[in-house]
Amino acid sequence: MAVPVSRYPTFSHGVHPPESKDDTRGLPIRQFPFAPSLVIPLAQHIGKPSVPVVREGQEVARGQLLAEADGFVSVPQHSPASGVVRRIGLVPSIAGKMVTGIYIEPFPGSSQEVAEGERCDLDTATPDEIIAAIQSAGVVGLGGAAFPTHVKLRAPEGKHIDTLILNGIECEPYLTTDHRVMLEQTADVHVGIRYLLKATGAERAIIGIEANKLDAAEALEAAIPEDLPVTVGVVQVKYPQGAEKMLITALLGSEVPSGGLPADVGAVVVNVATAAEIGRLLPHGRGIQERVVTLTGPAVRRKGNYRIPIGTPLRFALEHVEASEDVSRVFLGGPMMGQALSSLDIPITKGTSGFVAFTERETGRQPPEYPCIRCAYCVDACPIHLNPSQLGLLAKIGDYERMADELHLMDCFECGSCSYVCPSHIPLVQRFRLAKSVVRERRAAE
Repeated sequence: MAVPVSRYPTFSHGVHPPESKDDTRGLPIRQFPFAPSLVIPLAQHIGKPSVPVVREGQEVARGQLLAEADGFVSVPQHSPASGVVRRIGLVPSIAGKMVTGIYIEPFPGSSQEVAEGERCDLDTATPDEIIAAIQSAGVVGLGGAAFPTHVKLRAPEGKHIDTLILNGIECEPYLTTDHRVMLEQTADVHVGIRYLLKATGAERAIIGIEANKLDAAEALEAAIPEDLPVTVGVVQVKYPQGAEKMLITALLGSEVPSGGLPADVGAVVVNVATAAEIGRLLPHGRGIQERVVTLTGPAVRRKGNYRIPIGTPLRFALEHVEASEDVSRVFLGGPMMGQALSSLDIPITKGTSGFVAFTERETGRQPPEYPCIRCAYCVDACPIHLNPSQLGLLAKIGDYERMADELHLMDCFECGSCSYVCPSHIPLVQRFRLAKSVVRERRAAE
């Protein structure tokens, strides 16, 4: 007998926005063509930008190293296509500023094949060698944060990792990339888990999946090798169940302390698509040159999940999927935590899990903001039990230090649940994001 959805484990609070996944959840991953020009930013990850090792006018092969890592908290970039380096200069970014990048013009008829490199042998490689191979492959968190994966795998001094958690939740509305990866790359996921278990020294792995993806849970569970200590944990459908701390609470019953890391409770969390990419790349010694992206939304006619070369300009991608001419807003990521773009010239990067395009009909005129009525809807929604109402009032008067020192502002991970439920339409999460940036700048200056 099926278990009622409410019986699956979860965390307290949270919200239930419309899922809006039906348009793409059943569509298989399709390969995307090369754009006439590919734009590869050198800062596609948290940490130091990579350093170019190619020159303008140089011919490069698909998968060839373009830029090397600049230190430990950095990753290299690889060529998404065989072609010519046309320019090394400024490229547009999601943050709205220009960053350094490499422009590549693919050869006409450039192949999608990638040459074999120096493979990382799972049986003989040490944990340090696996971590180095993951860095060399340029792998970052593919769930959107783009944190260098190899950094996350090295436990802080004095901490022991006993549980590896694979995050297959994908609770953000509209996005279905992880869902399709779990269905179509089950073998890659399990190979990736083997590398990750050896790299971290964890004794077991749990794949966390929401109850709206039972087909993926069944596929992964059926494919688990007998010698692999992996279980599948199905959790309740709720936003933001995919946040690290929320997932750890649901699966392990443990709470990551304020200001702490998953390692504080003996866990490390890796996105399931990241694990699949590790399982796909390391046995062949390749670097990441493409990723699966959901292109969807009311303004997109050919919705779907596509394996897209890194550096593909969004404008080209939207033209290929026949987006409407009256596109009024495009979100990088989903509508809850994603960012509305100011330009269609930014490229798809390693952290791009999806683009959601809307027309004027869906966005329309934004409702006016009203004063806070202290209804406490936001308090009931906040998954980490902050007081968004009080934080919002302090943000309005610029009392950022009190927000951080007394009301734990820096614990907010900007999920947007408070803004979603606010009847006064107060842009709470935007104000918290600004406040956090000011606090960080002040503390860095001190």
